[in-house]
Amino acid sequence: MPKSPATRTLPPSTALLTVAGGQLIAAPRAAPERVRRKRPASANPYLRLLATPGARAFTVGNLIARFPMGMLSVSAVIMIAGSRGSYALAGAVTATGLAATAVVAPFTARLVDRYGQARIAVPATALAVLGSLALVLCVRYDAPAWTLFVAYAATATTPNTGGMSRARWAHLHRGDPAALHTANSFEQAADELCFMLGPVLAAVLCGTLFPEAGTLVGAFLLMTGVLVFAAQRATEPPPTPRTRTAVSPLRTPGMPALLAVFLATGAVFGALEVVSIAHAGGAILALQAAGSCAAGLLYGSLRPARNVHRRLLLCLAAMTALMSLPLLATTSTASLPVLALCLLLAGAATAPTMVTGMTLVQRATPPGQLNEGMTLSVTALLGGVAAGAATGGWLVEHAGTVSGYAAPMGAAALALVIAAAGTALRRRQGVSGGSAR
Repeated sequence: MPKSPATRTLPPSTALLTVAGGQLIAAPRAAPERVRRKRPASANPYLRLLATPGARAFTVGNLIARFPMGMLSVSAVIMIAGSRGSYALAGAVTATGLAATAVVAPFTARLVDRYGQARIAVPATALAVLGSLALVLCVRYDAPAWTLFVAYAATATTPNTGGMSRARWAHLHRGDPAALHTANSFEQAADELCFMLGPVLAAVLCGTLFPEAGTLVGAFLLMTGVLVFAAQRATEPPPTPRTRTAVSPLRTPGMPALLAVFLATGAVFGALEVVSIAHAGGAILALQAAGSCAAGLLYGSLRPARNVHRRLLLCLAAMTALMSLPLLATTSTASLPVLALCLLLAGAATAPTMVTGMTLVQRATPPGQLNEGMTLSVTALLGGVAAGAATGGWLVEHAGTVSGYAAPMGAAALALVIAAAGTALRRRQGVSGGSAR
């Protein structure tokens, strides 16, 4: 039935008649709607990554929480050595904390996966901060040496904020390998930035203010950052209750070989750090971290080969070749600028190797156990750092700093051999090496 004139609706373009200034004029019925144009996606993959809803908020909190990674151990060494006059005691205390972290961190990560990031990370961080404050008080009031070990061991409950951030990216961009590659590269560059600037800030605070300043500022930043990070509940992966059939990521196929690669890669970092400090001072290490940071950002903007296992072999081969540059530089010339350039170039393969390794760890780990899987890789890395530092120190003392640069190159070659053996074993077992892996 046709509508009556009284009920017939006017089309949107129908004008209304009105009187203005004694004249009859036609006015539009409604203001024309503005055409909403969709903003084109940025060509920069990092801008697209940070445009993810909620990503910027948890990234800010995560960066604040991770910055103390490069501060607290350096601050503890300066504070203890300055008060007790013993670098041996300071080194033993920090080594004890590293060992405690290797034991406690996987259990903390397992609780994070089971009960959620905010529920576990905040109290675990609070306990770690109390350990740092206890260390300050023990040093300040000249408590017995054993109290320093106990206090610093309490900091082992510090959650793996880098792993939690990577777990959020994996949750937000599941099924998008390109976005995850960019996210892992961004996270690795953030790690390098924290380890590059953290020790400098710690040294400045302890030197210009008072010996305990670095530890106090680091503890404050850690607690603040974790609180900001944990408050972003919208991007937090859902907790995965533990079932009786669930097994540790350590038992998943391919994981033991990956952890062995991380162990050898950590030895590269530990040996290079000790030898470089003995040869030219700690400031020169910032160049290696800067090279790694720049390479990580560049690597994340590229579209890598889909076969991640082959990519890891290429990265390790490049790292082995580039780690030979500091050894060649010190054997052929005593010029520090040449060594600095070689360290800058040597760092170029570090971040791509770590990004590719973390990608494989994420793929080998069940989705509900990502924090635990990535924390296991970080634990292996820390164990390698400790072993590499001890090996590098022994070589420096018995063979000199020039020969000491053979240690990081040898550790990189060992990582390459382990990865190649793992790939060969994987092929023998009939596992496809295509895009799924």
